[in-house]
Amino acid sequence: MLISVLIAIIVAASIIVLLIVVKPGKRGGNSGDISSRVQKKGKSAILKEAEKKLTHDPHNVLALKTVGEIHYNDKNWEKCWNVYKTLYDISAAHIEVDVAKAAGRMGIAAYNMGKIEDATNSLMISVRKNPEDFDTNLYLGKALFDKGTYDKAIYCLKKARTLNTENIEVLRLLGLSFFRCQKYRDSLPFLKRALDERPDDKETLFNMAVAMAECGMGDKALKIFMHLRPDPLFGAQSCLEAGKMHEKVKDFKSAVADYEIAMKLETVPDNILVQIRYRCGNDYIAMNDISSGLACLKKIQASTPGYKDVDQLVLRYSELNQNKNLQIYLLSGTSDFVALCRKIISTYHGDCFVKVEDVEVASECVEIICSVENPKWQAKEIFRFYRTQTIVGDMFIREFHGKVRDSKCDKGVCVTMGAFSESGHKYIEGRPIDLIEKEALQKLLKKINVLK
Repeated sequence: MLISVLIAIIVAASIIVLLIVVKPGKRGGNSGDISSRVQKKGKSAILKEAEKKLTHDPHNVLALKTVGEIHYNDKNWEKCWNVYKTLYDISAAHIEVDVAKAAGRMGIAAYNMGKIEDATNSLMISVRKNPEDFDTNLYLGKALFDKGTYDKAIYCLKKARTLNTENIEVLRLLGLSFFRCQKYRDSLPFLKRALDERPDDKETLFNMAVAMAECGMGDKALKIFMHLRPDPLFGAQSCLEAGKMHEKVKDFKSAVADYEIAMKLETVPDNILVQIRYRCGNDYIAMNDISSGLACLKKIQASTPGYKDVDQLVLRYSELNQNKNLQIYLLSGTSDFVALCRKIISTYHGDCFVKVEDVEVASECVEIICSVENPKWQAKEIFRFYRTQTIVGDMFIREFHGKVRDSKCDKGVCVTMGAFSESGHKYIEGRPIDLIEKEALQKLLKKINVLK
């Protein structure tokens, strides 16, 4: 009988202890209870009551939880951080404090205050304590994303997605994280889902276009870039990307149109503007519009001295811009180039009668065989024209000499806009070959009237 009474007393005492320890914790830790109290009494009254308690006892857990919940819901992040920092600090002495929640709320507040490193540290503690909390995983993913550790951000965001499969912020950040890791194919499904919900999200749209281009969906990507060209934020970069894509297929006219749109935008980052001007200048030159190309390149000289090979290009094409024949020799199509070569031959021989017998066009040069008549003599000659501006070695001269011999010509003339090597000059000594280099060729070009 005595033993039964003792057992009953022990059980009753245990129940009382549990009620004392657990019940207050439950009341203080339930955000639903705090919300219902706020609805009944009003936020100001509840906050005033809690702050009064904290004046007498700064470590009153129930009051701290109440104040923290209110500040968290109001997004008053600085006060929120202070409260949950206090709760976290006293958690060792107060077992009713939810350490995971305190660290998580502290981290979320720090993130919204721009303290990314502090946020990361607090959120990592919270995730270790409670890996199944959606907000903690989301904000840790956001903090890691902002730090540029995209692979770690992906891990956290994937966990958040398992806890909330339809959250658009998670889907968007997952897509952007995969994108920043250059995992373009993995990024596309998430970027598309995010755009379905927020079609006006231009950053996501632009990144999706880049990912599409990287995955071989060039046509779709180009349509998006062209759609984004007028956008004040992503227009310049979109123009640049569209221009690059048009350049790949040698559509220089469309590329120039892309770049011209960019240069008319109100705000273009300097690093993008200089790229656009450089590409636009080279595209104009590719279209034989030397003056427009020079205008773009000279703007780069004024704004960004020493950029790439701009100084050399300006020097080269300024010379070309002053001599139409030189432009034709270096830049024109095959038919115009051959026509100019025939005029060079006529100018080279002055008053002689020149009759072209054969023209052979190769990838590296053009050869013209002709008969030349003069009252005192006549000869069969072969001319070879190189468009290169580099040095032509003696190997090419030796091969040309063989061609002169095999075609039974009396003489050969080799022409280049560059120069011939010293060994090439030595080789022609005593042989029926003349070499015409840049300076002599330019004199001939100046004598030609291209209108005839």
